Amino acid sequence: MKRDPDTNKYNYGHALLIAGSYGKGGAALLAARACMRAGVGLLTVHLPRRCVELMQIGCPEAMVSVDADDSLFTTLPQHLERYSAIAVGPGLGTDPRTCDALRALLLQLRALPQPPRLLLDADALNIVSRSRDELHPLLPHGTALTPHSGEFDRLFGPFDSDAERRAAQPALAQRYGHNLLLKGHRTTVFSPDGQNYTNTTGNPGMATAGSGDVLTGIVLGIMAQGVEPYEALCIGARIHGKSGDLAVEKQTESSLIASDIIENLKYIDW
Repeated sequence: MKRDPDTNKYNYGHALLIAGSYGKGGAALLAARACMRAGVGLLTVHLPRRCVELMQIGCPEAMVSVDADDSLFTTLPQHLERYSAIAVGPGLGTDPRTCDALRALLLQLRALPQPPRLLLDADALNIVSRSRDELHPLLPHGTALTPHSGEFDRLFGPFDSDAERRAAQPALAQRYGHNLLLKGHRTTVFSPDGQNYTNTTGNPGMATAGSGDVLTGIVLGIMAQGVEPYEALCIGARIHGKSGDLAVEKQTESSLIASDIIENLKYIDW
């Protein structure tokens, strides 16, 4: 993203990432590092206490909001209105207290006159799928959802194949009013008004743990800079795949890990 010379960090958004639980703090760290590489001005990561040291060592550029619980997401960060975009889900877990906290977050966002752009991924999607009738209506219009096939089925299914999922995707985006990204060999994105995009970047080496957390961080960083969710999903999918492609120019597909995707983001300008 081209930057004006007369600028500062406050011109590039303040993102909030709610992620991580004890034993899954790495997911939050990957998403945070990817978000910073996507160019966000400021990032706050809301974490349980046991994950704070990991974050402050692994991503010193991020600020930390500390949950009241040692191991889980159970309490909300303060002043949600200060953020330009929020992402929830990587490594979060589905403990009942975390489910309650996500419900409280959605209710609080619903009460804001201008809620931040919102992205749900991973366990946030699994929590919504457990209480579809209650939680789907609480999602702000235009929320970005980024499921893989299993999460997609829990949210909307079941389906027998990716072909069935992709055939259903445009109607589901319109019905629920969400921007819906379905991860896969050819990641597809649909908006509520029928816009669609099929990504052609990426390679099989990206089928590895943490790759989706990296995508979440990238899209969060782009949304926080003022890009609307549908466009941010399309751009994020493209540069996520392109970064993976750059990685396998220097190494084998089978050796690729999620951190390699993050490291190659610095060579891609969107």
